[in-house]
Amino acid sequence: MKMSYAKAGVDINQEERSVSVITKIVRESFSFREGLGKPLTEIGHFSGLMEFGEYALALSTDGVGTKTIVAKRLQKYDTLGIDLVAMCVNDLLCNGVEPMAFTDYVVMDETDEHFLAEFGKGLLEGARQANVVIIGGETATHPNMRGHEVNFDLAGTALGFVKKDRIVTGEGITPGNIVIGLRSSGIHSNGLSLARRVLLDGSEDEETLIALLTPTRIYVKPVMSVLESVSVKGMAHITGGGLLNLKRLTGYGFDIEMPEPPPLFSEIQEKGGVATEEMYKTFNMGIGFVIIVDEEVEKDVLGILKSEAVTLGIMREEKGVHVSNLDLEL
Repeated sequence: MKMSYAKAGVDINQEERSVSVITKIVRESFSFREGLGKPLTEIGHFSGLMEFGEYALALSTDGVGTKTIVAKRLQKYDTLGIDLVAMCVNDLLCNGVEPMAFTDYVVMDETDEHFLAEFGKGLLEGARQANVVIIGGETATHPNMRGHEVNFDLAGTALGFVKKDRIVTGEGITPGNIVIGLRSSGIHSNGLSLARRVLLDGSEDEETLIALLTPTRIYVKPVMSVLESVSVKGMAHITGGGLLNLKRLTGYGFDIEMPEPPPLFSEIQEKGGVATEEMYKTFNMGIGFVIIVDEEVEKDVLGILKSEAVTLGIMREEKGVHVSNLDLEL
């Protein structure tokens, strides 16, 4: 049977419909504040920005999904904190925001000092890479989680700031702009339900588990270097939904060529009989972050990012994401 993300238990289309329901309700809260704290962007950007005088403050919250299952099987928890920080701060970056603080939420079936110590090591490393302070957090004990495959869950929230005239929303994107991709460290923290279903399928292959547990790359330092040097038109964190994340930026389309994906993705596709289109609509496929700039500064950006980046293509008038070397229209 050919596998898909939906067959593995995650239906992206259903999730979008469900999220739209709560979004319509909580959107009414925008009228609750004027002045400081007034929303500056609509719900749906990678982060939410609020009025703060000369600056905008931004918040982003996320988790690590079923990567927790992989960690549990390996009994290895010292990288989950990196993933948690990464998923939040990388989203902040998409709006030109510099991350500055982070809080975490951990729920367990019972207090586990060893788990918390290992998880804390990852949080500290993630904070170091992102140049943020971990200003607080919350731990909770929920005994009803006992007996499940994973007896804990994680969430985090990142706070950042940006001068209001430096906010990046994608509104300035025009056809002909250059699309630059930053390489991922692997599967990151999305698509694990499908990857596990295909690669493990009841087995406990340690090498595969370790590959799936590779921490999400934190893009703060390279992206902030770009933002300090050139004007950026738009940015996207390639997470769940794969290249479909690009559509969140603009009504214009993308004409790109994707580099050869790392072997892990090819293994998932071959073993699971996963369609190429499904792969690029689920995983990052080796590109974890995208920056869109004017053609005039392309060389400057590539000079800053060096070997960790590659030019993917250009913006076009027509909507959608066209991956020309794979003949895909997403």
